[in-house]
Amino acid sequence: MKTKIVPILLFSIVLLLCQACINEDMVPYYEEQQPGKVVIQGYNAQKDSIQIAVDGKILVEGKTNAYIKKVAKNYEFVFYSNKTKLVEITNKVSKQLLQSYQLTTAKPIDTISFYTKEDLWINNVLATKPGKITQTGNAGFKFIFPTLNKYSASGYTGKLDGIMRKVNGEVVGVVKNIGKDNFSDFIEFPSSLPPIIRMELVKHNTTESYISGRQVITVMLMLPNKSGLIVLDERKDGNGKFQSVDASLNLVDFFDFTAH
Repeated sequence: MKTKIVPILLFSIVLLLCQACINEDMVPYYEEQQPGKVVIQGYNAQKDSIQIAVDGKILVEGKTNAYIKKVAKNYEFVFYSNKTKLVEITNKVSKQLLQSYQLTTAKPIDTISFYTKEDLWINNVLATKPGKITQTGNAGFKFIFPTLNKYSASGYTGKLDGIMRKVNGEVVGVVKNIGKDNFSDFIEFPSSLPPIIRMELVKHNTTESYISGRQVITVMLMLPNKSGLIVLDERKDGNGKFQSVDASLNLVDFFDFTAH
């Protein structure tokens, strides 16, 4: 009786092993792979350098593993099994995470573009091009206001308009739809001397200041045949209270928009 049971058990074990082999063969030996690439272009105006890591691995180019001022890096990699890639940008000194991005196979070739300085980060800089000047001698502008309400705490969350005047008070135009996350409409007008524009910030489609009871005016230069991407920035006084709006940052000074 025992001699009959042993062959049966052996046969069952062999059969199970064969089935296991068959099931294992049905699973691909290699993970699904897809090439990927990210083009990173930015400008770091912070006092500390920044580092860029993909899935925890810091990107190194030659002996460079951190960036101050211009950031230009092309990184090629492989997506395995459609898994996302995590890009993290940190302050090298403090290790503070400044920004993170997810790369997916839905867009295997992607671009990350940014401008950063102390307490300011602007994403997707290259997604917006300067407006096209249509007449010789004109000056043109688009505006974005990422620090809106940072110090003023005005309570107003809508879009702003900018009433633009020469130093003699003559209105040269009104730029519409200035917001925190997207650039405004494009405005252009004939440049003149002195090349100074005073822009009053008001609630959209009104002449009412976005800060109740306080007129907010910022000053900028107009240059003939030049189109700017101006970043408005709320500034504070020594007590941490709202003081003014700065308009000195022009992204055109830091990026080449003609190549994109």
